[in-house]
Amino acid sequence: MSIFEALHRALSDRDTKAYIDLLDEGYRFVRHQSATSLNKDQMEQLLGSMMAADAVRWPQDARCIYENNEILVEHHVVDFEDGNTEAVLAVHLIKDGKIIRTETGATSIDS
Repeated sequence: MSIFEALHRALSDRDTKAYIDLLDEGYRFVRHQSATSLNKDQMEQLLGSMMAADAVRWPQDARCIYENNEILVEHHVVDFEDGNTEAVLAVHLIKDGKIIRTETGATSIDS
């Protein structure tokens, strides 16, 4: 199974552990929209709360733009608890089958 397929299965199943198991111990998540970054433990906390929220809907319209053993580029749409909807472009750097870094850019979509 590809990293893309595994990530989106974990999101669809709301399986935080399956998602976190895809991340390297030195993982960094960079959100350019807010100029913040998270480590693996912080990402686990964020994902856990998002997956527990029924109002959060993702991944919608998920598509793999490109994937090989070093990089995954994907696009999807997320509905957040606060009612905002965003189109997200994510780049995941991969090493030894684990994601070592994710960078995202998001565009708000008017409902």
